[in-house]
Amino acid sequence: MIPAVAIDFIGEEYQPKPEERFTIGRDGDLVLDEDNNFLHRTFLAVYYQADLWWLENVGSQLSATVADGSGTFQAWLSPGARLPLVFPSTVIWFTAGPTTYEFDIRVSDVPFERLPISESADGQVTLGPVSLTGEQKLLLVALCEDLLSRRKVGAGAVPQSAKVAKRLGWAVTKFNRKLDLICEKFTEAGVRGLRGGVVGAASSRKARLIEYAMAARIVTPDDLTLLP
Repeated sequence: MIPAVAIDFIGEEYQPKPEERFTIGRDGDLVLDEDNNFLHRTFLAVYYQADLWWLENVGSQLSATVADGSGTFQAWLSPGARLPLVFPSTVIWFTAGPTTYEFDIRVSDVPFERLPISESADGQVTLGPVSLTGEQKLLLVALCEDLLSRRKVGAGAVPQSAKVAKRLGWAVTKFNRKLDLICEKFTEAGVRGLRGGVVGAASSRKARLIEYAMAARIVTPDDLTLLP
């Protein structure tokens, strides 16, 4: 029996058929945002092959962050790459221009289960070799505030550095210094896209950091209470 698959975007559910190739983008079976010219007309595809459902990046420029529902698995899906959908719930984040998008894919009868990420009593979060201080965690929450504040998955803005610094009551220089340290920590832990080259530009770096923090469940809606 072929497992059922459902894609949820802003409360609307789509159910791809096994015999069809379901496309996602600016112009596809699932239209994410027809007015965003930074978004590929066809960016992602979901299809059934070799007894598994697959997610493939069919775009040429954008990458997507893919995670299981608990954040214990996280991968970066670059153009031309594909991943099997082997978890009950998979969450996808990606950024096109000034906007970060998020949607869920649920698959029935899959072989893997999710495990939770724990947080220590002193409030430090550890994901693999990375530990964050209280201020570093606060910075990530502020960066992700727009997405975390939404009740349903959808789209959120990548905030300007000055706006986040003001939100936290920090000087821009302090924000930039903290951002540099966080990016360096995650880069040393193997997270791609946080420094160097075009991808390392300020806006792209923040977008990638937002995607990773959301995908790895380093920040959750409960953390919004930390903000001033």
